[in-house]
Amino acid sequence: MSPELLFWFGVALKMVLTATVVVLTSLAVERSGPFIGALIGALPTAAGAAYVILALEQPPGFIAASAIGTIAVTSGVAIFAAVYAVLAQRHCLVVSLGAATAAWFAVAYGLRLVDWTPFGAVAINAAVYALTIPLSWRYRTAGEVVRFVRTRWDIPLRALTAALVVAVVTTASSAIGSFASGMFALFPIILGSSIVIMHPRIGGKATASMLAHAQPFLIGLGLGGLALHYLVAPIGVWPALAAALCVNLAWSGLLLAIETRRRKARHKPKA
Repeated sequence: MSPELLFWFGVALKMVLTATVVVLTSLAVERSGPFIGALIGALPTAAGAAYVILALEQPPGFIAASAIGTIAVTSGVAIFAAVYAVLAQRHCLVVSLGAATAAWFAVAYGLRLVDWTPFGAVAINAAVYALTIPLSWRYRTAGEVVRFVRTRWDIPLRALTAALVVAVVTTASSAIGSFASGMFALFPIILGSSIVIMHPRIGGKATASMLAHAQPFLIGLGLGGLALHYLVAPIGVWPALAAALCVNLAWSGLLLAIETRRRKARHKPKA
């Protein structure tokens, strides 16, 4: 097989694998309530796929440096979710999602103007979450996601969007550099695709509830990126990726346990 053909075969394989992961995850989001849907939507599925591919193509130093971009741009995902949650109360899908996506790109552009350290990336996240979590709190609702009928184009559209983003990030990683690769690995594919499917069918307010619930879960993405950055050198890329995933899952599990306990206490009969 020629080098050019091998290159395009690799790109196609990346797109297929990533699309499969994202579609399966977003289908799970649809069938869950806002809290569980937020937990699933905030998992690093697309980002994990992008990092696996980057790890196959780039040296360990590149992966560690990319993790700083991932940590920093987690703040952009929080802003994406907050902007959508606010606008979706009164506006259509195009306006709400368009403004949220524009906000993410604006944050990503601004982040590239600064030479970030891990401490600085964590600090900007802390400042952003101090605003977005209280802002989004009022848009949370309880209950199950309303069932809806999916069109035949919904799943292919999600698959194509996810595949294109990851293919672009991994293929262009050498040109755009480690920091930008880490940022675009965390482009909100799953949250965005879920919005596209849910907003027209169950309404902006119900969809915004999931995005509002996602705010605390997004912190786990930054914690996972921090673990990845510091563990690549001492234990290697693959163990570091596994450890970063465990950190993210542990954070989500902690929030789930707290919420489960809170709900049990709320429904416990009074003596």
